[in-house]
Amino acid sequence: MRAEKNEFLASDPQSPVDPALRDDFDGLDYFDPDPAYRVEAAVEVHDDPDTVELTVRNGTAERFHRVATFSFTLPNAEGEPVEETLEALRAEGSATLFVPFRDKTTGQQTYDGGRYMDLHPDGDLADIDAVTLDFNLAYTPFCAFADAFACPLPPTENWLEVAIPAGERGPEIA
Repeated sequence: MRAEKNEFLASDPQSPVDPALRDDFDGLDYFDPDPAYRVEAAVEVHDDPDTVELTVRNGTAERFHRVATFSFTLPNAEGEPVEETLEALRAEGSATLFVPFRDKTTGQQTYDGGRYMDLHPDGDLADIDAVTLDFNLAYTPFCAFADAFACPLPPTENWLEVAIPAGERGPEIA
């Protein structure tokens, strides 16, 4: 998957990387895969989802439905377990669960606007008790590469108290 994404960013006409910089683009930087950041999360489905507006990097807003809350445990810097939650959002008409988040790597080792995970649960969300959250698949939104892209910022309830050294690091495109 990483090689495919790097190829897309380096050569695809839809790539967010400036065409003038693509010849020098040698791929994204990733944390090493770590099974500690692939966790099972309990799912609390919201029967009557709230509509939330997420601020977009360019100052506008995008609407989502808060469809579920995921509860899980991650290790802190000392290796001690910390209980965390993330809100799963869904855009109107989409089947994908959108999980934007910030953690203690945000703005230091990762993009300052946060990172994203997309989940594609099998079946009806109401029939699911747990999902696997694999932070090794956390990715940087396209707005980190180009101002032409407008990316929703994670809501404050998705600001985690731990560092998640998994997934994509911040891009260094210049």
